[in-house]
Amino acid sequence: MIATVVVFWQVDLRQHADEAFLSTARPIAAGKPITDSDLTVVRVANTSGLALIAASSRSQVVGRTAAAPIPQGVLLTAAQVGPAAWPPSGQAVIALAVKPGRAPAELTAGATVVVLVVPSNAGQNTASGNGAAKNTDGTRRAVATVVSVSTGADQVGTRLVTLLLAADSAETIASASGDASLVQIGAPR
Repeated sequence: MIATVVVFWQVDLRQHADEAFLSTARPIAAGKPITDSDLTVVRVANTSGLALIAASSRSQVVGRTAAAPIPQGVLLTAAQVGPAAWPPSGQAVIALAVKPGRAPAELTAGATVVVLVVPSNAGQNTASGNGAAKNTDGTRRAVATVVSVSTGADQVGTRLVTLLLAADSAETIASASGDASLVQIGAPR
């Protein structure tokens, strides 16, 4: 039985060894036209269950738009090419300038974060009847997914973080004044 599996595996590898598919040579933003220099060709031995775009279809992909952000090094599928479907319905994309020390140093695209925007006049606490401190500083909070992280142009050490989050939360965070902090959390299971 093991010999049969090994023989089948070897035959399958040889059959698919010469198949070439398109991959991204650099990140492509949602809604942006795909250029020839955005693409590279890779060989994939086993494409079972994947709807990859063959390298021979390169000319049909160039000039079309990315349906969603596509990171560098991703094998292209038909679902990633076409009319922009980004951001998804009910969600929005915003950008926040994050000062040094206000986000994890190794923050990358795909991370789940809690966004906290604390007004500059925050810090006023009032005591409640049971002795616990109640924070009345107007801090805004939302959970988001990091889309991209880049170096900010205005201040040394500032990073521009693009986030995907619920549309109503995006409006609240984008309209809040104050310093933004990002707390990276584990992805929900």
